[in-house]
Amino acid sequence: MSYTPQLRELIKRVEAARPERVKKNFPRMSPEQKEDVLKNFHPDYIESSMRGLAVGVNKGSRVPLELADLIEARSAVENLQIDLEKIDYDVDVLVVGGGGAGASAALLAQEQGADVLMVTKLRFGDANTMMAQGGIQGADKETDSPLIHYLDVMGGGHYTNVPELVRALTMDAPLSLKWLEELGAMLDKAPDGTMKSIHGGGTSRRRMHSARDYSGAEIMRTLRDEVKNRGIRVIEFCSVVELLLDEDGKAGGAILKNMETGEYQLARAKTVILAVGGSGRLHYQDFPTTNHYGATGDGLIMGYRAGAKLAFMDTIQYHPTGAAFPPQILGLLITEKVRGLGAEPINVDGEQFVYHLETRDVSSSAIIREVRERGKGVPTPTGIPAVWLDSPMIDMIHGPGTVEKELPAMVRQLGRFGVDIVREPMLIYPTLHYQNGGLLIDENGMTNVENLYCAGEGAGGIHGRNRLMGNSLLDIVVFGRRAGRHAGAKANEIKVKKLNLNHVAGYHNELESAGVDTGGRVSPILLPHYTHRNGD
Repeated sequence: MSYTPQLRELIKRVEAARPERVKKNFPRMSPEQKEDVLKNFHPDYIESSMRGLAVGVNKGSRVPLELADLIEARSAVENLQIDLEKIDYDVDVLVVGGGGAGASAALLAQEQGADVLMVTKLRFGDANTMMAQGGIQGADKETDSPLIHYLDVMGGGHYTNVPELVRALTMDAPLSLKWLEELGAMLDKAPDGTMKSIHGGGTSRRRMHSARDYSGAEIMRTLRDEVKNRGIRVIEFCSVVELLLDEDGKAGGAILKNMETGEYQLARAKTVILAVGGSGRLHYQDFPTTNHYGATGDGLIMGYRAGAKLAFMDTIQYHPTGAAFPPQILGLLITEKVRGLGAEPINVDGEQFVYHLETRDVSSSAIIREVRERGKGVPTPTGIPAVWLDSPMIDMIHGPGTVEKELPAMVRQLGRFGVDIVREPMLIYPTLHYQNGGLLIDENGMTNVENLYCAGEGAGGIHGRNRLMGNSLLDIVVFGRRAGRHAGAKANEIKVKKLNLNHVAGYHNELESAGVDTGGRVSPILLPHYTHRNGD
């Protein structure tokens, strides 16, 4: 569905104002203005959208209602007859998840001499990593440093981040870029061989490295190939439905479910790394999402039931530029690289209303305000709220051909539906994109549950209350590597004791004692409800 005549008429307002806008610099918001727009318009501040948990190590902490329902649910294995003495896989390190964090962890764990098994719910690479477009941050220029990167990350997270985790993220960033390059990742370079870099929202230096606008796919390709080349065992279409602890309360394995046959198996492991991603497919507050179908919060639920602490689960990232029209791509990520190249958010009157590189939470809030309070949204045929993202001005700034060269995936994705982003602005609105919080980890990716690690989007503390562009592809590599290295080395000194599900029974008792009505709910759900068939 291409733009209607009514929309094309509205585009004329954008075009008329464009030459003047290109000449001017729209002012950034003051700290007070940012605080005001966040408190009044960001979805996290809607009190009725969250509730305090009634049980567990984070009792009383606020989390989204949709996640609270799954945390306060019965275990999916409660009524299964599983022989915990029958071990199907006996390994040193069990890596749960087939995205960038899981692959990075598996590679580094194997380098420590560990026998590694990866299990992934869908296909190897079906993850948010593959869908990341804009780039990966890393301070590798003479005008930049890990310290400046550190300050940007802290500022972007509103200075709530765990400092030690931010230090690890930014100090390891140049090394991580070098590692990816050595493995074969083809990041964009200038003719002299130096890496190209641009700004992202909230960054004070140009440190965003990319592979056009399919950066995540390029990184995932590289890591997946390396895992296969090194002969690491990977089982696809295999979910973890519950963690196993030993008699000392330490992580010791997991119960696996074959997604094709429904068969259950047991994996015993000296260390377990959860790299299962986020929870966007729970569609908090009914927002569309950029996330892949497996992002249902499994790691949060199982980790919490095992006693792992959560952090920052009351803060979700709504990416300011999700596709709002055509309806076939509702929620599709419009990479921040579009704004990094100069495209501006524009209202129905052709006016810019927010600085194009404000942080994601501020930009999203400003867009919501422009539509809901000021009534200056662009009316779409589907009724979905929207504003323009003026992509044609990129060629005016950088020269003809820039959009096609730098954003080939975006050109193709919207071109399929008759929208030419070289000549026409895009219709966008915030979309549920990233889980800022997760299981609280230390610098080595370990949770407070001994021998249980977490890396990637499921980990909490790194980004505080808001993540900057390019730091998710970075953190999957940094903390995937750190968790894999530490878990692999630690496995050499561990002997797993007798496994049990006592923590599950104890959690159920907590639910009952707290008077929680689970309403027949079981978790993890593994896939969104709308993908289930035949009563599954």
